[in-house]
Amino acid sequence: MADRYAVIGNPIEHSKSPLIHQAFALQTGQEIEYGRILAPLDAFAETLVSLANNGFKGVNITVPFKLQAYQLAKRLTERAQDAGAVNTLLLDGTDITGDNTDGIGLVRDIEHNLGCDFSGKRVLLIGAGGAAEGVLHPVLERQPELLIIANRSLDKALKMVKKVEERGDFRYVSVNAYAFDDLHGQSFDIVINATSTGLSDTALPLPHDIFADGALAYDMMYGRETPFMLFAHHHGAGRVADGLGMLIEQAAEAFYLWRGVRPQTAPVIAQLRP
Repeated sequence: MADRYAVIGNPIEHSKSPLIHQAFALQTGQEIEYGRILAPLDAFAETLVSLANNGFKGVNITVPFKLQAYQLAKRLTERAQDAGAVNTLLLDGTDITGDNTDGIGLVRDIEHNLGCDFSGKRVLLIGAGGAAEGVLHPVLERQPELLIIANRSLDKALKMVKKVEERGDFRYVSVNAYAFDDLHGQSFDIVINATSTGLSDTALPLPHDIFADGALAYDMMYGRETPFMLFAHHHGAGRVADGLGMLIEQAAEAFYLWRGVRPQTAPVIAQLRP
């Protein structure tokens, strides 16, 4: 019998994860079954326990259950601890290990697929919620010259900076928190939108000169041109990208954790790119 995996979320019908993992399995010759699981908002833990008891080997976690998955895991990888959230679970009966592959997915997409190196660059991370937390440490590990976290609520951005400072691993990177008004007169080589403004078609209050020459504007959302991407096209970004590559790269890392085989992502990105 093929090993079983799934993605859990609410809503979940839009998820491309089954298509991605089926493509990985076909490419690598792995026999797996992968489905979508709609968990009631008040019954994520029961849903997870049921899957574990029924022999599932792993699950991906999407909105809004990443924090609950973090709390339910019996063991957490360093990446999960850094992110404070879990998007990948390895199941061995009721023995649950939580990991977070979002950050490495973002970094691999930007560096390998888009050919943009973080090292020595000025980076702006917009947002201070779970999506930003999930990618913060992997970005810092790439040793940018400067990382600014900008958020409507400056307090949340300051808390992220404080956590970085307390950890002490990234003394070689200048990390600061800004309100949006503080961004005037600043320009960046890589600008990452980790907010959910694309869902509501809300424009971010960014200065028109925020993009340095040849800058990459990257929105972690995918599947449509967001207001941030449109703004970047009109205000000098050298390249504009959505988060489809990140989605596929984080899935590839989860597939590797589960199966011990690393799939090629470029063919799957090409397959799913409209």
